[in-house]
Amino acid sequence: MAQRTAITPHEDHGFFGPDSVAWKVWGHPTSLTIGFSRAVVVEELDPNLVASVDHTQDIYRRPKTRYDRTIRYFALVAFGDSRTTTKAADVLVKVHSKAIGTEPYGGGRYDANDPDSQLWILVTGWHSVLKAYEMFGPGRLSVAEEEQFWAECAVAAELQTCDPADVPRNREELHAYYERMRPVLSGSPIAVRAMHHLMDVSQLVDDVPWVLRPAQRVVGAVFRAGVIATLPGWMREMGELPQARWKDAAVWPLLRGTFAALGLSRRLQLRILAELSPSTVPVVAPVFAGVPPLNREVLTPAQARERYGFERPAEAHLAWRAQQHDKVFGRGEEPSDDGLRESEPLLGRLS
Repeated sequence: MAQRTAITPHEDHGFFGPDSVAWKVWGHPTSLTIGFSRAVVVEELDPNLVASVDHTQDIYRRPKTRYDRTIRYFALVAFGDSRTTTKAADVLVKVHSKAIGTEPYGGGRYDANDPDSQLWILVTGWHSVLKAYEMFGPGRLSVAEEEQFWAECAVAAELQTCDPADVPRNREELHAYYERMRPVLSGSPIAVRAMHHLMDVSQLVDDVPWVLRPAQRVVGAVFRAGVIATLPGWMREMGELPQARWKDAAVWPLLRGTFAALGLSRRLQLRILAELSPSTVPVVAPVFAGVPPLNREVLTPAQARERYGFERPAEAHLAWRAQQHDKVFGRGEEPSDDGLRESEPLLGRLS
């Protein structure tokens, strides 16, 4: 483990803290690897979300940067201090304000701040890390822990434009949510392309010596098989991700053993994370190293907004968002990138 003197402590425990199930699940090595990858893959089935992703082409032009910024935000919500995370959530509303346009297949307007799309991102993200934890980690949570996990997911919803009341609170409600969503999801050509692309972890590691490239391909193939193994049949069919049952069965003990070994060394976990998402390391390092925060307070998002002077995400930057809509839908211009530039100190560099 890196020496504690090299790790900057958080200001507080953020929104969950050491007694939370969120820390237990998100802190397992399955979560910021297979779990996160599954989350961003499944997200693309939302036709409005994938339309914005395809419009910018960022996942293809700068995949490492996009991955780094996205995983840093997920980690901030789970482990970050309340001040930094609240600021990041606020600026993300401005970032999403430019992700607007016309969905190419249905013809409707999309907006990344739309509550339904935000709920889809939240639920699939938290469910994906839980699914990876169950399959390749310690296994299923107790009933009480699972209820607490989804209650904590509803706390995280307060940092987005969706309504916390819409968050599933147990396995049955989660299945019902997916059933409601299935008719509006789409395995469109742009969704299929994005889903396949996002499982290629080789694009996230630079300058691999040629002698190690065969091993890199093997790791990449196992990683991809592991992500697909977590998906139900209908998602595989939508995403054109067929995989033989023997491969599902073969990858399970391999990844379960790998993550069990990784779970023994926080130092190794941080080294791997430094390769995949360097800007996320300062967010998780204090928690992984057991470095106490400056104070042990756990806040609610509402308390944090009042303390630091921010509005609820659903009500934040309404004038700015209206200006973006006017530029895109009224004048046919490209939206402003100001929100993106403001986000760099909080979410990481754009290039």
